[in-house]
Amino acid sequence: MNNIFSETYCGKRVLITGHTGFKGSWLTVWLLKLGAKVIACSDQIPTNPSMFEVLGLENRIEHHLADVRDAAAVARLIETSKPDFIFHLAAQAIVSTSYQEPLDTISTNVMGTANILDALRHVQHPCTAIFITSDKCYENVEWPWGYKETDHLGGRDVYSGSKGAAEVIIHSYYWAFFRDPQKTPVRIATGRAGNVIGGGDWAKDRIVVDCVRSWSKGETVEIRSPDATRPWQHVLEPLSGYLTLAAELARDRQLCGESFNFGPRTEQNKTVVSLLADLRSHWEQDPTGKAYRITGNVPFHEAGLLRLNCDKAAFLLKWEAVLTYAQCIEMVGRWYSNFYAGQPTDAYKLTLEQIDQYEAAAVQRGLAWTK
Repeated sequence: MNNIFSETYCGKRVLITGHTGFKGSWLTVWLLKLGAKVIACSDQIPTNPSMFEVLGLENRIEHHLADVRDAAAVARLIETSKPDFIFHLAAQAIVSTSYQEPLDTISTNVMGTANILDALRHVQHPCTAIFITSDKCYENVEWPWGYKETDHLGGRDVYSGSKGAAEVIIHSYYWAFFRDPQKTPVRIATGRAGNVIGGGDWAKDRIVVDCVRSWSKGETVEIRSPDATRPWQHVLEPLSGYLTLAAELARDRQLCGESFNFGPRTEQNKTVVSLLADLRSHWEQDPTGKAYRITGNVPFHEAGLLRLNCDKAAFLLKWEAVLTYAQCIEMVGRWYSNFYAGQPTDAYKLTLEQIDQYEAAAVQRGLAWTK
């Protein structure tokens, strides 16, 4: 399929940090499909099972083990690989873990980001870098309308605070080092998204992951906040946003230093209970046992409502979400049902098929990046 993405990334050197994670694995597959040369670094395989290992991605890319907190290793990798594009996804991404390991969360999410930025100060070739933070970078007061990129940053937990702090650091580096095109060929921007779901996620304390793990064993999943509302979106939605942002930033330097929200359609703000019921309907294995049990045990603060306003992405990037809520849940259910089936389809093949399905839906909607 020829489109803006294939024209932008085919044959280009693309560095992904955090490629062994859930989002990073999906992005790796999509970029390989587009014909990119993927160079990637992570410090570990974060989960077991791991989408990275299930798909056999190590043999398809230039794979490096490196910690983004190691400034010398980061600088060396960027200097030697000379990437045309960078997608910085490496992070400590679990809210509950930030309560157990606050300093590790801060050092990874803040100093890891600063190390990438500092290495880019010395880059002399054109390079477009997208830094992925989170919707939780905003100071969440749980108002009913979506947060805009100009709203206050903050957070009531260390994870959220670390993402807000990363945004501040990125902004300061832009003004200090990347604003003047006469002094640097590097262009940077940030992407913010949250509550991403999709096949291949096995991170702890995530509701879909908890469900499929429990249901695959015929067990009942325990949930803490059944009425919490989230803007659920398939992982391919924000990834299409990041790819669009990088492509447009490479063409238009005026986007340098900007931040963009990427979220689903408003209809996809659903409660946890609604999500579980809908996902259960796509679970192809024998649905023995009760689907869920409410524990009432909330060991840390969780936001009840969090939405993003994506008007800026729609106006400046011509980006919008592709999938309906029903399409999103069907894709998630089918990926996991296939994985836990007795004779599953090749997971890499199924992942490619779902990217094809997403692209076809985007073409049908006439989205700008498909042309």
